[in-house]
Amino acid sequence: MNAEDLRALLDKNEDEHIEFKKAESSFDFDKLVEYSVALANERGGKIVLGVTDRKPRRITGTQAYKDDLARIKEHLVAQVGLRIDVEEVSCPEGRVLVFQVPSRPIGRPLHVNGRYLMRAGQALTAMSADMLKRIFDEDGSDFTAQPCEQASFDDLDKEAIEEFRSRWAKKTGIESIMRLSREQLLSDAELVTNGTVSFAALILFGTHAALGRHLGQAEVIFEYRANDSTGPAQQRLEFRQGFFSFYDKLWETIDLRNTNQHYQDGLFIWDIKTFNERAIREAILNAVSHRDYRSGASVFVRQYPERIEITNPGGLPSGITLDNILWEQFPRNRRLAETFARCGLVERAGQGMNRIYESCIRESKDEPDFTHTDTDHFWITLRGAIRHPEFLRVLEKIGNELLVSFSTDDFVVIQAVFERRALSVRLAPIAERLHEEGVLEKVPSTKGHMWVLARKLYAAIGKKGEHTKRTGLDRDTHKALILKHIQTNEAEGSRLEEFRQILPFMDRGNVQVLLREMRDDGLIHHHGKTRAGRWYPGIHSADCRYSDTGKAPDD
Repeated sequence: MNAEDLRALLDKNEDEHIEFKKAESSFDFDKLVEYSVALANERGGKIVLGVTDRKPRRITGTQAYKDDLARIKEHLVAQVGLRIDVEEVSCPEGRVLVFQVPSRPIGRPLHVNGRYLMRAGQALTAMSADMLKRIFDEDGSDFTAQPCEQASFDDLDKEAIEEFRSRWAKKTGIESIMRLSREQLLSDAELVTNGTVSFAALILFGTHAALGRHLGQAEVIFEYRANDSTGPAQQRLEFRQGFFSFYDKLWETIDLRNTNQHYQDGLFIWDIKTFNERAIREAILNAVSHRDYRSGASVFVRQYPERIEITNPGGLPSGITLDNILWEQFPRNRRLAETFARCGLVERAGQGMNRIYESCIRESKDEPDFTHTDTDHFWITLRGAIRHPEFLRVLEKIGNELLVSFSTDDFVVIQAVFERRALSVRLAPIAERLHEEGVLEKVPSTKGHMWVLARKLYAAIGKKGEHTKRTGLDRDTHKALILKHIQTNEAEGSRLEEFRQILPFMDRGNVQVLLREMRDDGLIHHHGKTRAGRWYPGIHSADCRYSDTGKAPDD
């Protein structure tokens, strides 16, 4: 850069890519490091010393780092971790220094003493959690697949490795797996590369001492609390050891307080556990395989009498939202997920939430709750109370033979219809197929149709009346009920809102259609306007003014 280039630079606006400082006599090195980190986090830029920072800018010259510029460059490399070039530009007004800061590496924000800095106006500020998450997710690289150069085979628990070996051999049916050396076993599982232990191997098999040295955040903390009051937990266990060393023990600890719930079907009484083992184990696997191991936070499993909360650092992986979490998979730590799939702990890498949903719905429990999930943490709450015992009987009457073929979406649709909740557009084709299979029925409505469970299912659980209530009575029966009410109240007349009380399953528009048809047939007539109007039996000459409109009067 020459003096002419520098003068052209003075006209630029100061932003996240360029910083001007007067620094006539000196400039604090710590500040230089902070500005270098902030510019690198913003994909690079320039720091110019010896120029006023406000327009119109003028060159003042600087004496900063005059005698030790080469050493300053070395210190910057050591502090920032990037090679930062610096040029001295000689001008008539004095010496100017231009530091050229490169961009940070893809997927790796830079920090100063734990502070991830960026520009905010004229000042430096900490990067937001959302921005950090976007940077960490940039390259999609798997941290757990990377080698831990300081670790060795001595850092791995042999019993944990044998637990993995047994599961893998059982899942595949390949007996030769049992004869492999531990080194070959982990190499075949891609947990060791060129003899170097990966972070995934430490997470899965590491000893307590090894994790303390190399990856202390790879721990799961369990707490039991009898209620929501603050204060210490009644029980607290810290599992800082390889996952295969404590996976079963963690579930056994939860199961100690796992109560039975009873529901009766005829003469038979059935027991259902408050916490479904499959759902809880799957949620723990998700937390371990999807957490962000670059965060210093831990995974927490908090058990209460009727709910379990599982949280892990890192929020949702890139591309996953709470809206698509059921059908999109993107494992943050693919090597861990693949290992779990290899030995049968999960069906395939990246899947798991489907199984949790199915377990909850098949036991008529609340769907998983993600209310507290944010950019920093993924938080799932699983509630154990049975909400609708009769829904369990509905599923039983559908039959295991058919249920086995159901997808997660099938269960979601059936539960939503049972609870009279609207279906999303995405689920509409699922409902149509269930209709063809005789599980659902269509009922006409002003909006086209609505879905109800098939009559045979309600009949099978002794709820024929519920089916009739939801589908509505036949049209003539509706009219007979309306006419009887109008005749009973002939003296004072009847208002529209009274008919809606008689037929609560019908909306205002459908009731008005029935009234118009009955009026046209001469069964009833209307007198009065708007809310003051009343319906009376038989034809009345005053009602003829409505006949041309084809509409029934408003209430």
